Amino acid sequence: MANLRSTANFTNDQKSLDLAQLTTFVPQMPTSDGKSKNFYLLTAPFAALGALSPSEKKISTAAWPLRQRCFRIQAGLNNRWQFPCDLSCDLLGTAQANKAYRASLNETLRRMMTADTPVSLFDESEDLAANLKVQTQLCKIHLSQQVRKGSKLDRLQTHLPDTKEVIFSHTQKLSEDMDPDVSLKCLGFLWDLHRIYLFKSKTLSQLLITAVESRSPSDLESIQGNKYNNQSSLAARKSKDYAKENTKLRAVTISLDIQDPEITRIGFAIALKNLYNTEPEVEEADVLAVLAAASVLQFPSLFQKCVSIMKNGISSANVCSYYSAACKYKQELLKTDCERWLELNLVSHLGFEIHLKNLPQELLHKVLKSPRLFTFSEFSLLKTTLCWVFLQLNPKVQIIPSHEKILMYFSSLPKRCSFLERDIGQRYIAIFQSLRLHGITSSKHLKDLQKINFFPLPWLTQILSNHYHALESGGDMPFQKDFSTQAVRFGLVLKQEPRYHEEIISIYGFFFEIKAVRHEASMYSFYIKRVKHTDPVLSFLAAECNCVSLRQDREVIYEIKAHYLINGKWREFSTDKLTQKFGVTKPSCKSQVLKVWIPSIPIYVTYALLFPSS
Repeated sequence: MANLRSTANFTNDQKSLDLAQLTTFVPQMPTSDGKSKNFYLLTAPFAALGALSPSEKKISTAAWPLRQRCFRIQAGLNNRWQFPCDLSCDLLGTAQANKAYRASLNETLRRMMTADTPVSLFDESEDLAANLKVQTQLCKIHLSQQVRKGSKLDRLQTHLPDTKEVIFSHTQKLSEDMDPDVSLKCLGFLWDLHRIYLFKSKTLSQLLITAVESRSPSDLESIQGNKYNNQSSLAARKSKDYAKENTKLRAVTISLDIQDPEITRIGFAIALKNLYNTEPEVEEADVLAVLAAASVLQFPSLFQKCVSIMKNGISSANVCSYYSAACKYKQELLKTDCERWLELNLVSHLGFEIHLKNLPQELLHKVLKSPRLFTFSEFSLLKTTLCWVFLQLNPKVQIIPSHEKILMYFSSLPKRCSFLERDIGQRYIAIFQSLRLHGITSSKHLKDLQKINFFPLPWLTQILSNHYHALESGGDMPFQKDFSTQAVRFGLVLKQEPRYHEEIISIYGFFFEIKAVRHEASMYSFYIKRVKHTDPVLSFLAAECNCVSLRQDREVIYEIKAHYLINGKWREFSTDKLTQKFGVTKPSCKSQVLKVWIPSIPIYVTYALLFPSS
């Protein structure tokens, strides 16, 4: 206390000193005793001001016992290293010392000192450490008494504040005039509840009725009355008359055994909290655990609230877990929404994120066979599928590798047979049979497929043979007759900018330009235009590295589809399947225009083409 008074008196007397005055004045140092190290934050400025020049040492010298190397450990708002020798040019240290003794303990230092794991700023004495340990134990005991939990404290230490805030303070606020009359043993917790709120849960209602059947008949009538009179106002339930009547009911203890690993204590606490709410309230981060708890508690309104949140919040990070939950709890609408999301975002979003490895094989196979599947090209879909296989073989990978590294990995495998012919690869044959490998016509991409030794030799031979026959017959694709499953697909994703989207595609010597144009008032136009090989729009590389067909016209079966999300539902516009002869001059060079009003973005546009036999 003497040290504190000395520091306070000195602070009040010297508040008018500025930085220049500090270089010619050294404050009086507090006397040293056995407990003074506990106040190292208060005394740090005085130790800092001991670093004076030789000419200034004659005025006063620092009598405080300092370390040889750590001359000042804490000064001002941050930690700084200071040389053991005296430096008269240490203006920054002097300024920090001035600010420190004027500001005393600031909020940052208080948080550091009172944190759950305080940062040690000095050599704390054993008494201080022991005192801190006692305070921590008292805090834990206080919390345990307040929440009345079981003896297994170590299972919940990391969630104590959250659980307490979720359920106990909430129930105390809503039922301040009523004492808990039901104790629920579940998940190592003893949850204090009120029987008038349990009617929302069929499971808890049945457990409560079973527990009191052998007791007083009045208790059973009270429970059943509260269950069927749930339309009464909350104010009436909390009335003093009811509180007095409630005291006559004996407390009941019920037990619920939960083996579902999806149910966490936080999720269960949120579910119990919603028993006291008029409308369910759930955060998206907790929705899976709350959904599992609502299913066990047979809490219909909360369960449907969770399903609604999941349907509106599907993303790359949760689509796989949401789909698994939909299958587990037989939620067909949620399951369909997850499938529709994957059909449009498998290549454009999920294929670039590590969450791709969580995609089940059955779901991937189903999505690949969907006629609504969006892809930038058939080769883009192959790249995504190869990446998925790589992640299945290397589950510890946490970062999506580049396509070149994936090709290098498969190229490094033994060459005695292709990957799909090996035992480990045969399970993936159905996946790659769903791809339209005949749509990969680039010579560079075909060479990559040969190098990695991934596909069986008969597969590659068939692909190259089909390409050869198509080129010889002027682009005809006689081996691909089913448009819905064999058309070659290309895609564009439209966002806010730019207003014009276009891409040049090449199939068997014919060049096309797929275009998307945004007009005013959210109007869009989508169409295909044939481009002559001498057109300036073609780059030199595209014209030189591709075969060129000199045919003046080319019969094409095509379809243009646009998908977008509005009000939580996916909508589709389509030209349906059309057949047209594309020439090299107007107007025959342009397809039918799909012009639609689409109020939301992004928009997924798919262009599918097939060259029939002419």
